[in-house]
Amino acid sequence: MGGDEKDGYYCTICGGIPPEKISVRQIQVDGKPTGIDHLDWIVAEVKKLDLADDAAITEELLKRTKVFNYVPTKKAAKYGEALLAAYRDGGA
Repeated sequence: MGGDEKDGYYCTICGGIPPEKISVRQIQVDGKPTGIDHLDWIVAEVKKLDLADDAAITEELLKRTKVFNYVPTKKAAKYGEALLAAYRDGGA
């Protein structure tokens, strides 16, 4: 692995992301496996807020997810449902 915190890490063989730096996990969004980058971090950050209302939890999950991932406007509700399910499962 080459690179550093400042410039980013990369594979010295192919130039891509080193496997140990990949943080994309899949969840089912509208019945399709969908990769969500930083899912564990997103869930952990929202759990820190100690919210009780599902709508507020979903809103915070979507807000953080959109920072690292493309969420199609037409599918935002489905993403929200899937993210809430992942949140309830502890991010798994």
